[in-house]
This record gives sequence, C-alpha cells and structure tokens, in this order.
Amino acid sequence: MYVCVCKGITETKIREAVYQGADRMRDLKARLGVTEQCGICACHTKQVLDQTLVQKSQIQNFLPQPPCMCETTA
Repeated sequence: MYVCVCKGITETKIREAVYQGADRMRDLKARLGVTEQCGICACHTKQVLDQTLVQKSQIQNFLPQPPCMCETTA
C-alpha cells in the first residue's frame, strides 16, 4: 500500500529501510524522502516504523546470538 503518494513510497519500502537500519523518522526522510512534501503521510509512516521496529526486535530476540569475540581468557 502506498504511504507517501507524493514520493511513491510504499509500506514495503519503509519496512525494507527499517530492516536496513533506519530506526527514526529522520532516517526514513533522509533515505526515502518520506514526509518532505505535503506531510500527510507522517502519521501512517510513524505507525509502519513503530510496527516494524517491534517486529525487528522480536526477530532479533528469537535468533541465537553469536558469541562475543571481544572477551579474552587470561
């Protein structure tokens, strides 16, 4: 679904940007240009951002974490 009609940005594009590291509205604005023109999309963009951050954290908590290589044994 299109979130930002002015820039042609979809929910999928926003989710992809979040999984690539965008975790704030300013990150999405810098990467995608969302909310730069009329700004009507800001609320929906924030909802998609928040939902995706929750999903991302749940996935990261589910996946086994590799052992820390910074610890040294003496």
